Amino acid sequence: MLGPLLFVVLAFSIYYKVRNQASLQEAKDLLSGALSNDNIPVIILLLTLVAINWGIEARKWHVLVKRIQPVNYFTAYKAVLSGVSLSLFVPNGIGDYAGRLVYMNEGNRLKSITLTLVGSMAQLIVTLSAGLAGLLYLKNGSWANLEQFKGLSVFLVNGIIFMIAAGSLLLLVIFFKLNWLTIMFEKIPFVHKYRFMVEYLETISRKDLTRILSLSAGRYCIFIVQYIAMLHIFSVQLGTADAIATIAVLFLVLAILPTIPVADLGMRGEAGLQLFGLLSLNKLGIIATTAGIWLINLILPAVAGSLFILGIKLFRNR
Repeated sequence: MLGPLLFVVLAFSIYYKVRNQASLQEAKDLLSGALSNDNIPVIILLLTLVAINWGIEARKWHVLVKRIQPVNYFTAYKAVLSGVSLSLFVPNGIGDYAGRLVYMNEGNRLKSITLTLVGSMAQLIVTLSAGLAGLLYLKNGSWANLEQFKGLSVFLVNGIIFMIAAGSLLLLVIFFKLNWLTIMFEKIPFVHKYRFMVEYLETISRKDLTRILSLSAGRYCIFIVQYIAMLHIFSVQLGTADAIATIAVLFLVLAILPTIPVADLGMRGEAGLQLFGLLSLNKLGIIATTAGIWLINLILPAVAGSLFILGIKLFRNR
């Protein structure tokens, strides 16, 4: 119930901010321009990157779970998209894990959750690190003379930057020292019986961990390219460096704020307006950009994933 309510609140907030700028005709003109023949190659690129994006995530999962159960790459791809489908109505990506579990054999399912968390941790490390770089760039550049920031305490801003940096570094250390978790499970009596869930972390080599982190960085670059392409389609004029830095900060904000994906459009739209709105007056284009990214990166894969889940149910019923 909270997700739909949050979506409604944020939707009204966004509407209030753009109603004085955009008439219905302006919205139609924007959409018409976005779907013009000139943008067809960009749209094809965007859709291709969606497939590559989730393909990389499937490869990450494929590399991680092979140590407990061999799965082919296509099965890994189906598992990832099934997780996207289930995660739409569950907070913090819990459905993502549930969707992948159904492709694992009984006895391996709980073990696979921990391995899936490793892939999520790698993505979070990349998001925090890139977001920190983007925040530092904007703080010392395009944001330096903005009225909105002149009243902010330097101590407060630097404190936020320090916490993000410390969090990123801590996660990176834990990521490359996963065997610490198995030691911890051995030392603490009341969690010792769950050691089987983390024992396979010791078998992940530094080479595989580096590969997972590299794949996560590759996914992140795809996200950046998608956002820049979508900004171009909806005529949001920003310098390339400013655009990349703002996108990185947006991803940082979305990673920190817990939300339910069905309400995620409202959250993305509000965060996008606050951040991109500092450097661009095209509020309607900003909203359209965030909605477009949400549609192609979450809704379309979720539809495909729901078909895979349906296929599993039909197969099992037979």
